[in-house]
Amino acid sequence: MIDQIIKWILIFLLVFTPIAFGSVELIAFSLMELTIILMIILGVIQTLRDSKLAIRRTSIGLHDGTERYPVQDTGSNQISPITVILLFLFLCLILFQTVPLPSGILKLISHKAFEIRNQLLMGSPPAEAGALSFQLSLFPFGTQIEFLKWFTLIGLFLFLVRSSLLCEYRRASQFIFAILLIGVGESLYGMYEFFSGNRSILYVKSEFLVSSVTGTFINRNYLAGYLLMVIPLSVGFLFSRETLQRSRYADWRQQLSSLDGKALLIGFSVIVMILGLFFTASRMGISSLLLSFSLITLLFRSPQKERRFSRTSALILGLALLWAAWIGLDAVISRFFTASEDFKSRWMIWKDTFRIFKDFPLFGSGLGTFAQIFPMYRSFHIRGLVTHAENDPLQLASEVGLVGMGMLIMIFVPVFLKAFSGIRSLSVRDSKRYIGIGGLVGVLALMFHSLVERNIQIPANAFLFTFIFAMVLRLGFDQERGRIGLKRDFVLPESSA
Repeated sequence: MIDQIIKWILIFLLVFTPIAFGSVELIAFSLMELTIILMIILGVIQTLRDSKLAIRRTSIGLHDGTERYPVQDTGSNQISPITVILLFLFLCLILFQTVPLPSGILKLISHKAFEIRNQLLMGSPPAEAGALSFQLSLFPFGTQIEFLKWFTLIGLFLFLVRSSLLCEYRRASQFIFAILLIGVGESLYGMYEFFSGNRSILYVKSEFLVSSVTGTFINRNYLAGYLLMVIPLSVGFLFSRETLQRSRYADWRQQLSSLDGKALLIGFSVIVMILGLFFTASRMGISSLLLSFSLITLLFRSPQKERRFSRTSALILGLALLWAAWIGLDAVISRFFTASEDFKSRWMIWKDTFRIFKDFPLFGSGLGTFAQIFPMYRSFHIRGLVTHAENDPLQLASEVGLVGMGMLIMIFVPVFLKAFSGIRSLSVRDSKRYIGIGGLVGVLALMFHSLVERNIQIPANAFLFTFIFAMVLRLGFDQERGRIGLKRDFVLPESSA
């Protein structure tokens, strides 16, 4: 019962987070956070119940002269204790940024924060100007909001890795199918709004926002980042179904005649999503897609047939390109001619963001403070406000400093290598191998796109990124799980000797 509730909560989040404008509004990501916390609480209740049942079965086995081996099907060995400790310390760092510190300590660990605080208190009454404590974060309320986001997503990641929801192909395919449907829906809806001239995002009508395909996201690049994760995962899902057919039918004629509607529908859906991404006119999004398909064609090749690349993935991309060219790619291609001008503006933002990092090198200016502190460092004229650095890693470095970025790198690199090693250890005939490769390619594509865009800061993209990363880790945990699964409810009879 609890398993089913958790499954439907996950499906609800996979559907809700992108549709609600990418969950960038306060009410949307607050609902996301509360739902994740509810799911984790239900998971803890289930774990406690299963532990009691396992203890009871063991005690019964001891009484009747048998020995029972309860199955502990968790992915705890996929995440090392050091990684968990580093995740906890990173959360502590974010909280530390919001804790009032004595002015002497603040001056020692962040001289620039102390200087700015003193400047803000200039002209204040003596009692206020003589305040003895300040926070590291220059906008503590924004840091607290970001802490809740990171806390819930880290909790979701650890919960999914330890849960058995994603360890089987059948269960994982249900979630992947839901993700695929949302990706197709976003692409079709975005293309309808753009090409029909309606130029709306749900109930918000704005020609300025809908200058290209955006789906239900408020920015073309946010949709492009979302599709960059969904497309490789969907291609992996398609190849996983082909692997099941190859294991069932040895002859290629039988495989061709046994193609079902689902496989064709998945292939067509991937083409539709590629079209949607092309017509977002996101230059880095399109470049990241081509890069991810290059990896897919190399990693999905058939070693039995000694092919150097996968013909199926190349065919899918080729059909999508032909369809897009037939519709018309003039507006998309024209954006690439303005890339140098946009890069100049981004470069100026990056230089000023790096100046923030140099002034707050150890602990940063506070997570979620970029929009408030950047006007102090802006060295160029621009209409409107700069709310993000157009580079997720650089902005994160300016907000959490060397200490925070060092911890995140020490977390991500070993976990990614662990996921890659687990997927690589799977057989080429194992359908989960292709889902895992597609998921990892999607993770890399989003991170590559985030070098010049804001992507991981969008709650819907961050949620899907966390979900796919955890699923890849869980799917790689196969051989050990299978070995333990053989002992499930196995009763070892008492020796008669």
